[in-house]
Amino acid sequence: MFSDKTYIRKVRYAVQFFFLLLTGVIGYQFYCFVRHFETPGYAFVSRPPSVDAFMPIAGLVSFKYFLFTGVIEPFHPAALFMFVSIATVSMLLKKGFCGWICPIGTLSQYLWMFGEKASGKNFRMEKYTDISIRSVKYILMALFLLLIGVAMMPNMMVLFFISGYYKIVDVKTMQFFTRMSGTTFWVLSGIVVLSALYKNFWCRYVCPYGALLGLLSKISPVKIARTEERCSHCRACSTNCPALIDVEKNSVISSAECFGCMTCVSHCPSEGALGITIGTGRKRKPFQPYFYPAVLIILFYFVIGLGMVTGNWHSKMPYEEYRRVIQAESDNHTSARQ
Repeated sequence: MFSDKTYIRKVRYAVQFFFLLLTGVIGYQFYCFVRHFETPGYAFVSRPPSVDAFMPIAGLVSFKYFLFTGVIEPFHPAALFMFVSIATVSMLLKKGFCGWICPIGTLSQYLWMFGEKASGKNFRMEKYTDISIRSVKYILMALFLLLIGVAMMPNMMVLFFISGYYKIVDVKTMQFFTRMSGTTFWVLSGIVVLSALYKNFWCRYVCPYGALLGLLSKISPVKIARTEERCSHCRACSTNCPALIDVEKNSVISSAECFGCMTCVSHCPSEGALGITIGTGRKRKPFQPYFYPAVLIILFYFVIGLGMVTGNWHSKMPYEEYRRVIQAESDNHTSARQ
C-alpha cells in the first residue's frame, strides 16, 4: 500500500486543505458573531474559540502570566492552549504545525506552486542576501520576546487583559482585513507577489512565530535522516525541498527551516536512503511516515482538549460586555470616517 512514497505528499495536501477549509468556516462564524453586535437584527452566532489561534502574541502573554501566577486569563483562554499546543508540537515533531496545519503556510505554498506553474520556475536569492533577509523574522521574534518575555511584568499584563483593546483584539485582527487601509492593501499585495516568486516567502523571511517554532524544533527528537550507503546522490531531495535545505549534504536535517513536510522523502527514488526518524545520535530509529501526521494531529488536539475538559476553552466575557466593547469600537470607527 505504501510502496509509492508519493502518498506522503497527497496525505499532506489533504490535511492542509482540511485545516484551510476549517479555518474558513471558523473565520466566517466569527465574522457573523461580530456582525450580530454591529448590525441590529443580525442573528446571534456563538463565538468560535479557535479564532484565538490568530493571536499568538496574546497566547505568549497569557503563557507568561500563567507561569508567574498559575491563573488562566479568562477573556481569550483558547489563545494560551493554542500557543502551548503549537509550541509542544514543534518541540516534539519539528515545525509540523507550519508544514501541515498552518493556513497561512498553506496559502503561501499555493502561491509559490502557482508561480512555478505559471512561469516554469521559482526564483532563489543569493546565499548572503537570503541570510540577511531571513534575519528579519528572527529580529522581530527577539523584539516580541524581549518586550513580553522580559519587560512585561504580571501587573502590566493584568492592565493589558482588562483593557478594551485586549477584550476585542480578535475583532481588531479581523478588521485588519475587513477594514483594510491602503497601506495594508499594498503591503499584502507585495507579499502575495513575492510569495508567488519565492518559495514560502512569508514563512522564510517574515513570520516571527515561525522563527520561534523553528528554534523550538531544534530539540525535536523527530528528524529527517539520510543513509549515505543507500543514497544515489541524484539530488531530488534538495531540488524539491520547499524550505530550500540542501538535504543531500546532510546526514540529519536539523535546520530550523525544516517543516517536517517529508517532500524530500516522497521524491527520493532510492529505497531506504531517506526517511523520518526518532531518537538521538546512533540510537535514531525509523519512524513510519504515515504515522507522522496522525501523531501530529492527535498531539495538537490533545493539548487543546485539555483546555476544553478543564473549562478553559471558551471566553468568560459576558454577552453584554461583548456588546459594549464591540459597539463602542464600531461607533469610534464611524466617527473616524466622518
